[in-house]
Amino acid sequence: MSDFCSLYQSHYRSTLTDADLYAQLENVLARTSFDSLGSKYEGKVRDSYLSDSVRYLLTTDRLSCFDVVLTTIPFKGQVLNQLAIDWFASVEDIMPNHLIDVPHPNVLVVKNVDILPIEVVVRGYLTGSAWRDYQSGKAISGIALPAGLARSQKFETPLLTPSTKAERGKHDEPIAEAEIIARNIVDKKIWAEVREKALALFARGQELAAERGLLLVDTKYEFGILNGTVVLADEIHTLDSSRYWIADTYAARFSAGELPSMLDKEPTRHWLLENGYTGEGTPPAFTAEHRIRIARHYISSYEQITDKVFVGSVQNVHAGIESSLL
Repeated sequence: MSDFCSLYQSHYRSTLTDADLYAQLENVLARTSFDSLGSKYEGKVRDSYLSDSVRYLLTTDRLSCFDVVLTTIPFKGQVLNQLAIDWFASVEDIMPNHLIDVPHPNVLVVKNVDILPIEVVVRGYLTGSAWRDYQSGKAISGIALPAGLARSQKFETPLLTPSTKAERGKHDEPIAEAEIIARNIVDKKIWAEVREKALALFARGQELAAERGLLLVDTKYEFGILNGTVVLADEIHTLDSSRYWIADTYAARFSAGELPSMLDKEPTRHWLLENGYTGEGTPPAFTAEHRIRIARHYISSYEQITDKVFVGSVQNVHAGIESSLL
């Protein structure tokens, strides 16, 4: 593995041992099969089952980068699901969300909403795909940034950079807000509310992250319409939808031109890029050791973001969900 793997977090308070993590490799949730829950849609990480006005979101252990499913990581689905639950509770005063119940650590029961066909990305720093586009001279979702910015530089005010929701197997594409309105992809009044709420959610996320010694760098939101009301859907501020950095290391590393200490899946993206993979062709193989390193990273990140001890047990996740739901 490359030096980028040194960016993974590895210390946590959970009682899970390396032996537990290796054992869970045989029990990961890679696919789901619950026809009785309704019609199925398989996303990159979540499997969705629709039954009348209720939707079951099952968060698998699949790891996706560059819109491609690459491998599975022990306990990743539980980490993501519990992060989303924690954050939904932290922002429910800002806007309603779709959550109804949590019958299993990997499962959300949610209201079925009409999802808007745009993903809303809010960026506080110049990194990730925005940095790569900036380096190549491209605008960021129609926003032309000034010359001379550095990698990981903080924006004076957060940028809202939407993208289209691509079909499975295809990449999301940046889109300018003006184009969303001009093409009537989202109603102008609805988009104005979405914009306001997205920035408010991001501000709350940055505020709470700062209390835990973290920087919420950027994030993706999905919104839907339920009975004429805009609601927050999908996930919020998880390690798959957001970037987090360690606050007290940021300034020194930025000044030195080094990558920040990360709590998200960015180290895996960097490892893939270093190995020449950007989402096309055959990805490099993930060893068991690498998958365990990523599992430790996710668990450690969960605990730093929530200030809660992660509780997990070695068991077949699919069988556990079946026992909880059926």
